[in-house]
Amino acid sequence: MRTSEHSNSSISDVTKEPDLQEAKLVTEVGFDQENAKVTIDDLDERKTVRYIDIRILPILAATYAFSLIDRINLSSAFVSGMAIDLKLQVGNRYSIIAVLYFVPFILFQIPANAILRRVGVRNWLSFIVIAWGAVQLAMGFVKHWGWLVLCRVLIGCFEAGFGPAMVFIISTWYKRHEVHKRLALFYLSSGMISGFSPVLSYALSLLNGKQNITGWSWIFIIEGAITLALGILVYFFIPDFPDKNTFLTKAQTTFVLLRVEEDRGDSIPDGITTRKVFHHLGDWTIWIYGIMLACSTLPAYMLTFFLPIILRGMNFTTAQSLLLSSPQLGFAFLSAMFFAWISDRSKHRATFIAIQSLLTLIGCSMTAFAESTAARYAGTFFATAGAMGCIPSILAWGANNVVSHSKRSVQSAVTVAGSGVGGIIASTVFRQQDSPEYIPGLWVTIGAQILCIGLALMMSLRFYRVNRLCREGRLVGPLEGRVGFFYTT
Repeated sequence: MRTSEHSNSSISDVTKEPDLQEAKLVTEVGFDQENAKVTIDDLDERKTVRYIDIRILPILAATYAFSLIDRINLSSAFVSGMAIDLKLQVGNRYSIIAVLYFVPFILFQIPANAILRRVGVRNWLSFIVIAWGAVQLAMGFVKHWGWLVLCRVLIGCFEAGFGPAMVFIISTWYKRHEVHKRLALFYLSSGMISGFSPVLSYALSLLNGKQNITGWSWIFIIEGAITLALGILVYFFIPDFPDKNTFLTKAQTTFVLLRVEEDRGDSIPDGITTRKVFHHLGDWTIWIYGIMLACSTLPAYMLTFFLPIILRGMNFTTAQSLLLSSPQLGFAFLSAMFFAWISDRSKHRATFIAIQSLLTLIGCSMTAFAESTAARYAGTFFATAGAMGCIPSILAWGANNVVSHSKRSVQSAVTVAGSGVGGIIASTVFRQQDSPEYIPGLWVTIGAQILCIGLALMMSLRFYRVNRLCREGRLVGPLEGRVGFFYTT
């Protein structure tokens, strides 16, 4: 008996006729099919892919790094004098400033991704980078905590379009099981750079009194100016989608598109309409990725927002707290790249997500409940490695299991919006009155890791079952509307 159980497939016809789609691909890039194949055969696949890596990943990683720095430098400014000058120790003012950033960050994810192709990658991304850089710089001149709230809300509005765009763009360039290593390299490189934000902030805080400007104000002014400069570089160097790129030859472009076509059948984009957006939102699996990402970004935001404050509670000095907040990223980078490599190689995601969530759980438990300062500090390494590694793992898993540009746009936006939810939770459960140990917040973080492990295993079993039913011919229609497509478990 045939069953109707399957994931919602795309309502566009972009993925339904692979042969027609491949012919359309060759027509779109202006190649005769036979000549294209001859030219493509002469290309070195590894060399071409490496060239794409070099052209795409560094500029995206550098820009995303400063989006993270501009997002998380509140804690450094807090311990550098902002708390006293703006009276942020009154009530929950600091938590309010931290949490309100995420409201527009969540709300504008899908609209921003929906207009990305229409406006153009270069125009859209350079605009939002310059916009939030200007607001970041302006934060150095606020005199009241209410204006700081407004600035954080504006930064949330502009940064909302950046994260999902990065995932969307990167996932369109590579085969499904090449994506995890690239996302991990992109995200961890950004994280490594942004991980030195406390060190940079400490150095900038030493400018205290220069030009009659406080040290914490210099943090926002200098880092905002750097972001503005990056926004200009983005305009000239940011890559577009594969079918619209200008840095590859026609033969290389055709080669890239045919690789994607053979892998998942969505090399040529379909139009994004309101009807399609709501249709794709009906696929419950993309919401699970968002929940899992919220569980992983909760400890990541906890560490970036509150780690210097937690270290102060371990009786480290302000300088030591800032300087000791960065070494964890080196260990996290090695751990995450190992899991990305083995995950792509095995074409499997769920088990490695569960393992990294378990690392986070162990690390948070050590930081919360260990008696010695050394053990508590060691726990921050495990928590950072697990959380930072889980994020690209979940992003890659979501990108692997959708077909068509319209659904990819919605999926990446919904998933990255989950990171905003994680930020809201982190900003609210780590309360000022629980400083500096933040035990209730650490309990919530531990619970989130248990939830993430459970969801990963549930999704893996679900995809395994659906793949089996499809191979046995017991489903109505191919998975995601693409013949030969199977979900990554």
